[in-house]
Amino acid sequence: MSAKKSVTVLGLGPMGRATVKILLEAGLDVTVWNRTPGKAEALAELGAAPAATVADAIAASDTVLLSLIHYDAMYGVLEQGPADLTGKTIVNLSSDSPANTAKGAAWVLDRGGRFLTGAYMTQSDDIRHPASHLYVSGPAELHDELRPLLELLCANVYLGPDYGLAQLYYQAGLAMFHAYLISLQQALAMIERGGGDIDTFLELSKDDADSQRDFSVYFAQAAKQGGWGDLASLKMMHAGAQHVIDTSEDAGTDAELTKTVQDYYQRALDATERTGAIVPVYQIIRGDNGNE
Repeated sequence: MSAKKSVTVLGLGPMGRATVKILLEAGLDVTVWNRTPGKAEALAELGAAPAATVADAIAASDTVLLSLIHYDAMYGVLEQGPADLTGKTIVNLSSDSPANTAKGAAWVLDRGGRFLTGAYMTQSDDIRHPASHLYVSGPAELHDELRPLLELLCANVYLGPDYGLAQLYYQAGLAMFHAYLISLQQALAMIERGGGDIDTFLELSKDDADSQRDFSVYFAQAAKQGGWGDLASLKMMHAGAQHVIDTSEDAGTDAELTKTVQDYYQRALDATERTGAIVPVYQIIRGDNGNE
């Protein structure tokens, strides 16, 4: 092995491959392993060193980056390596829940290794997009040590020592993103099937990001106070959702997402009537259901 800094990457899906390519371009010695060897062989053409086994891959570097489908996959992969992980730092960049992250951290620590968790907040596998960030949590001193390496990938946002925090913020972002993607496709289908023009719709919505930021700030402040909306607002939003449903169904497109949205307002209205006090949708989502 050369005197250059070395790192191992286990898991060569889209994010894993993007990670390896950036590290290679930065001049690092990168050892790679994947369950199916074809992806490793393709990266070998770029300068990566494919490992025949997980044990060989872990032995090649003190720092091991995991890019797997979920945390459960970590156990099956790492169990193919040494039982004692002393001297090894595992940085799991896989997506999962905070609880599963904490469990995974404990598993690595019990085997003598050090652990850091990260979550890519990126546009697909475009790690180098200007808006890309790597959310990181775990011991601050460990992140300080690894930051020069991790910053090669994209800007780091350190969120604290709790191993689950990176995933908490990441999954919260995905909660918005998943809903956005479906609602965007509903909107585009409504425009197309309703006789409108998609490009015109894009032009009309070009400033939506700024408006959405304003809404985010406003509703975040309202959440700290228990949530947004008086009785008139809840009724207005319920009725507004019905108008979207009608327009969507008139165009022959699926309106189930908006029906789900409307159901939240209906539940808030029902809880408000039951309790005699305003129950915002935020409290429904938070799980209060008007019981506090």
